Amino acid sequence: MQLRQPRLAEMVADVLRTRILGGELADGDLLPKQEELLEEFEVSKPSIREALRILETERLITVQRGNVGGAVVHRPKPENAAYTLGLVLQSRTVALGDVGAALGHLEPICASLCAEREDRDTTVVPRLDALNDEAEAALDEEVAFTHHARRFHEELVASCGNETMILVIGALESLWSAHEQEWAERVSDEGTFPDAKYRKTSLKAHQRLARLIRSGDADAAARAARAHFADSLFPEVSGDDGVRASSLR
Repeated sequence: MQLRQPRLAEMVADVLRTRILGGELADGDLLPKQEELLEEFEVSKPSIREALRILETERLITVQRGNVGGAVVHRPKPENAAYTLGLVLQSRTVALGDVGAALGHLEPICASLCAEREDRDTTVVPRLDALNDEAEAALDEEVAFTHHARRFHEELVASCGNETMILVIGALESLWSAHEQEWAERVSDEGTFPDAKYRKTSLKAHQRLARLIRSGDADAAARAARAHFADSLFPEVSGDDGVRASSLR
């Protein structure tokens, strides 16, 4: 079987993509002008234009046309992954409850990894404690408390030490946080936000989780995270309503 030789445009796009992802081209930089690309790669103008279209489709560049035009570089960002994941989930009509169930399984793993980190006393727990202090100061402010509480969960994932999990689970956390923040704003306006007892219980669970992580008890931290996540879900957030990627905008 004879393999198809990659098209010239794909080869050019691959080289430029590697430079962007490798940091040779920084976020906000301009790609070399078309004349320079033509000289470097020794290909036709249509091949260069198609290579740029490939990168633009991948959101790695934005082509600005006109006299002051050029191709602006965009390094991939975690929030872009969250939005793309949200679009895919929305296209598959995935319910929010499905996202919540996934986080209920995944977040405890992050909690246990945080507890296993040898540097947890200096890199993990101080950030969690600071977020708990902010949440405690906002106990009487329903929407603000929700924001600080969700940041605790996001930090739990961000501090787990595994970059792949930080990106993948972090994208789910971003989706969930966006929907929960919308819910908090709505029920606060309606006067139906859960009473202060709920907020205090949630804060205590976060404080206990931070203490377990500090102690290095990975199993106990995972159990606490699992129990807290199950207790903190509300039907209005975790029910049959579908994921909406626009919540992230």
